[in-house]
Amino acid sequence: MDVKIESSDLDLFYGRFQALKKVNMRIRPRSITAIIGPSGCGKSTLLRCFNRLNELIPGVRIRGRILLDGQDIYRPGTDLTQLRKRVGMVFQRPNPFPLSVKDNLAYGLRVHGMKRGRGELEAVVEGSLRATALWQDLKDKLDMSALHLSPEQQQRLCISRLVAVEPEVLLMDEPCSALDPIATGHIEELMRALAEKYTIVIVTHNMQQAARVSHETGLMHLGELVEFALTEQIFTRPREKRTEDYVTGRYG
Repeated sequence: MDVKIESSDLDLFYGRFQALKKVNMRIRPRSITAIIGPSGCGKSTLLRCFNRLNELIPGVRIRGRILLDGQDIYRPGTDLTQLRKRVGMVFQRPNPFPLSVKDNLAYGLRVHGMKRGRGELEAVVEGSLRATALWQDLKDKLDMSALHLSPEQQQRLCISRLVAVEPEVLLMDEPCSALDPIATGHIEELMRALAEKYTIVIVTHNMQQAARVSHETGLMHLGELVEFALTEQIFTRPREKRTEDYVTGRYG
């Protein structure tokens, strides 16, 4: 099996509190992997390990390994800016910058030193907006403030901002929690389309969403990865009783 990301005996501590316990997971390229589980179980903490965002929190300690294309991202000398270019993050609430649509998309290029001439920049802007099905709506509004967009458009723009810097992995932390059901459906369609090119890992409280969009699903509980398997198996033939109890609503 091809593997894009692999965690090995991953432990994470916030001070004395152990938030992740011996997490072992293998994520396939160009697929959607869902991480589900009750609040406080370690889902988002695990997601942030994949691009080392947890290290921005004082007192965090990490043991174990995470491999990206076979290379340990926690090895000494890792370029974090380059890592976060390869592994981008979409957050729970849309967070466009208070800039124009075009400048939102150009921002990442500047941060990562990906200089473009005017013609090239215009091509990147168009390509990244087309990738998230925003081009037709925004092609005549590129100078408008991104803060004036609808919540769904803002979230799509944030995904476009990642796509503009040519990532390999998209991490999505509850990307639809601030959206209505119709907008959620649109973002789910977008995820399916993006998975043809990118590896997507999504944290969600919405089990129906995990069942609809993901190829594989992992259940977290109290910092442990209880079960990780094909999504159909997790929801119809789970091996672990804790998984069966969670997906049938007996706890969580």
